[in-house]
Amino acid sequence: MSDHYDAFEMSPVPPPGPDAVPPEPFRGIYGMPAFVTIPTTDLPASVDFWTRGLGFFELFAIPGRLVHLRRWAFQDVLLVSAADVPEQAPAMSFSFACVLTEVDSVAEACRALRPDSVDGPRDTPWNTRDLEVITPENARIVVTAAKPFDPASAEARNLAAVGITPPTPGHDADGTDGTDGTDHGKHA
Repeated sequence: MSDHYDAFEMSPVPPPGPDAVPPEPFRGIYGMPAFVTIPTTDLPASVDFWTRGLGFFELFAIPGRLVHLRRWAFQDVLLVSAADVPEQAPAMSFSFACVLTEVDSVAEACRALRPDSVDGPRDTPWNTRDLEVITPENARIVVTAAKPFDPASAEARNLAAVGITPPTPGHDADGTDGTDGTDHGKHA
């Protein structure tokens, strides 16, 4: 029996599919479970790129010091004023989920603002379509969208090889029918 269970109700990311619709920008205030802090030497230029290119909005600002940006719930970025930034992007990246229909428009918007800032999109062996963007602060951001699951695909075989298989209809992700007396993350 697996310790894993379906908890998709916690996430703003919709299930992948041709009709997937991105959630509305989330303007609520919450305790952030994770966020990224990115130094910038030009706060207005950075905010412009993140909002017009990557689709974030300004949640709030401390003028001249910090801008808190967000897209969906749990997609928080703090841009902070700094004297300098790295001259090149690090190997490390930070990823933000989107839906498949957004990938091309984000690529176009970022290329319109900074023509050499975008690499991709490209499909991955783990069933996503990824777009790598180097921001004005030299942060490496990956905009990633899950592709619809095709059980006959190479990606499905790659995932199955590491023990990740889709739940069968009428069963929980651990393969049970949910009648073993446990909740498995489901709500009545």
